[in-house]
Amino acid sequence: MLEPHPESLGPETHATRTADQAPPSPPDMLLIERARGRDPRACEAIMQRYNLRLFRIARSILPSAQAAAELLEDTYLIAFSDLEHYGPDGKLGAWLGRLAFTQAVSSRRKTATPGKPPAATATSGPSTNGAGEAAAEGARSLERAIDGLPEVFRTVFVLRVVEGISGTETAACLGVHETTVRTRLYRAQRRLSAGIPAKVSAERNSIFELSEAQSARIISGVFARLAG
Repeated sequence: MLEPHPESLGPETHATRTADQAPPSPPDMLLIERARGRDPRACEAIMQRYNLRLFRIARSILPSAQAAAELLEDTYLIAFSDLEHYGPDGKLGAWLGRLAFTQAVSSRRKTATPGKPPAATATSGPSTNGAGEAAAEGARSLERAIDGLPEVFRTVFVLRVVEGISGTETAACLGVHETTVRTRLYRAQRRLSAGIPAKVSAERNSIFELSEAQSARIISGVFARLAG
């Protein structure tokens, strides 16, 4: 039975530790080997490491943060059941990203018309102070602009600009050629209003956020389903 371990192997384990005190993060391959043996700490560390990326991939296809978060549980269940087939010839993040992408596309096809998603819900609630509310609304405005892109361009834009991963890894996540990634990114940027891509790049840490509480719920949900 897999249960969350009180001491995670991930980089965000102890909020009280300083950067100098924090142990080095284990490499992906070490975590994979331990996760294959159903080490709960390794599974938790993998989820902590990749939750935000997979959430953003799912959110670029699905209309709400809740739908994207729920999809991550399914993605991890598939991943942890199929680790024996993961090969070291590719990055774990790209492999997981591909799983999240295919799951999200499948889910969207079952519930909505392909293309632009229904009106999106806010990723996180507004702050209680004026400056915080203004910043949050600015981030939500950028999210709405991204949501307005056609799906084929939106996911590439999210991966390349919001998540900031390479064109090569984006191509691996989406199962397309790197040239296709460059073309779609160019077209996405051309469709956005002037200045929006630069603003997104500058504010990407606050766009399509995944809170610590949301991340914890995803991890707990995966462990509960694995145990069941």
